[in-house]
Amino acid sequence: MRTVWTMGFVAAAALSFCFPDFIVFRFAEAVIWAIALLGLVLLCGVSGQFTFAQAAFFGMGGYSAALVVTHTALPVYSALLLAPVVGYSAGYGLGRVAGKHDIWTQALIGYALAIAFPQLLRWRLIERWTGGVQGLYLDLPSAPGDILSPDRWLFLLALSLLAVGVWLASNLIASRSGRALLAARDNELAASAQGVDVVRAKAVVAGLAGGCIALAGCLSAMQFGFVGPTGYNFALSVQMLFGLVIGGMYSVGGAIIGGLVLQFLPDVVAGLGKGLSALLYAVLLIAAIVAMPTGIAGMLARLLRRRSVSSP
Repeated sequence: MRTVWTMGFVAAAALSFCFPDFIVFRFAEAVIWAIALLGLVLLCGVSGQFTFAQAAFFGMGGYSAALVVTHTALPVYSALLLAPVVGYSAGYGLGRVAGKHDIWTQALIGYALAIAFPQLLRWRLIERWTGGVQGLYLDLPSAPGDILSPDRWLFLLALSLLAVGVWLASNLIASRSGRALLAARDNELAASAQGVDVVRAKAVVAGLAGGCIALAGCLSAMQFGFVGPTGYNFALSVQMLFGLVIGGMYSVGGAIIGGLVLQFLPDVVAGLGKGLSALLYAVLLIAAIVAMPTGIAGMLARLLRRRSVSSP
């Protein structure tokens, strides 16, 4: 599987040179979505938690990039280190608070953070740093030596980070820590009896999820060159959850599929809807969730297992 994943990422990088910049721009968005959904796979699929705070984490990453560019002399690439640290710290703190409670309380705590974050950005005491309602601007980073266009460079950068994230997440899931998380997800009492610190384990994975989502937000801010409070609203959290459920929350492959769905399904529906695109989009999402409870990745995995069993 490592060979398959490696070949897939190399092929994606090579194919990017066959398309014009505006197509590469769209695929870069899909890769950024996939990085964010990778964090939700760890949080929701592996550890069994639930949150609506992903819009806030995404915004923390975006504002990390904007603040570095606007208020410091550091290069924009330093935000790629700062954003995951900020996201991990916020996610770990949220996990410490919410991990002790049931899933509905976790959702409400995450919802409170998602609602409060845009308001915090408009707070008068810090609006000179955040830009208030006007937001902040930053330039798209250029490739070293200008050997590539900015859009193609950002795509390759995001794809490289996604590859690293997939490798780390796969190793985590297959490790002893991953088995502890799965045990805590299935039965907290039994996991505690086996020596698993359930609250700490949930807090750590919440931090990792926050780091992934913040990194995606940082890349998104670099791509669009702007951050503002209205871009990190509650609807963004729900949108990510839709991508997670449709792609498949129990495997890292589901994050990649979900990223592609979030990026390209609205375009397909807009061409078919003829004025009813929003309604058609909602119907397709509901139908996909009902027909594929484990997402597209789960459905593909079942088909492959059946084929291997039926083959002589």
